[in-house]
Amino acid sequence: MTQLTVLLARIQAGDEQARDALFAAAYTDLHRLAQARLRDRGCQLSLDATSLVHETYLRFVNAGELRAEDRRAFFAYASQVMRSVVVNLIRDRMCQKRGGDYLPVTLSSQILNTAQDEMTVLKVHGALTELEKADARLAQVVQMRYFGGYSMKEIAETLDVTERTVQRDWEKARLILQISLS
Repeated sequence: MTQLTVLLARIQAGDEQARDALFAAAYTDLHRLAQARLRDRGCQLSLDATSLVHETYLRFVNAGELRAEDRRAFFAYASQVMRSVVVNLIRDRMCQKRGGDYLPVTLSSQILNTAQDEMTVLKVHGALTELEKADARLAQVVQMRYFGGYSMKEIAETLDVTERTVQRDWEKARLILQISLS
């Protein structure tokens, strides 16, 4: 049993100090996951990897009960929470009361079209929600790959399937999402 699995078992048994110890032990991996989520997505979010990890921790604490029995389940759940944080942040930015229909202008010679990139993330989120209803594992693969930044090997280990199965699921999910988004 890994240290994280032991801490998760202690949390399930009601040990509140184990929750803080869990996040301290998993912080480096959570930070790597957050960096992967935020890197190369084209979104100009007011959120860095450290803030995303901290917001994820706060959501875990506010949710009360953590239902992850091992390391793999914990990180799969963490990527789902990070996805939710990013999607909510984009929705908040784009809502009318905050002037979301105005394009932000930077103080440089280059103007970025961040509204279009953020809209893409929201469209993918909506399509992914529909995909979840049709095939939960395909949606998990997309979530871990697109929103979590996991490699094919990491996804295969997390879902306890072969890497080739993950590649097939990724291709199938991409085709379904491509049709859904067009």
